Amino acid sequence: MQSISISEAAANQIRHVLAERGSGLGLRVAVKPSGCSGYSYVLEIADEARDDEIAFEERGVKVLVDREALAILDGTEVDYVNEGLNRFFRFNNPNVTDECGCGESFSV
Repeated sequence: MQSISISEAAANQIRHVLAERGSGLGLRVAVKPSGCSGYSYVLEIADEARDDEIAFEERGVKVLVDREALAILDGTEVDYVNEGLNRFFRFNNPNVTDECGCGESFSV
């Protein structure tokens, strides 16, 4: 069975964003063709689930993923990290075979 996992740090950040926004169902994660390596991650707050999405719930939050993107994202852990002054969602995706030098895109 395909899956996406959510770290505690990511769950806390998703909860924070939803609370600050005042509404929302969860985090929508998608991929799109982009960059020099092939794909990039696309994030947005989901207000409702779409018919072509699968919802993964862990630690009290939901991550919604398009069924077609799930093949690329299967086994990925969604994390949230602080590196110096930067804070961002990180995707620990076991399917990635290469990343571009700037870290904006990846291939599988």
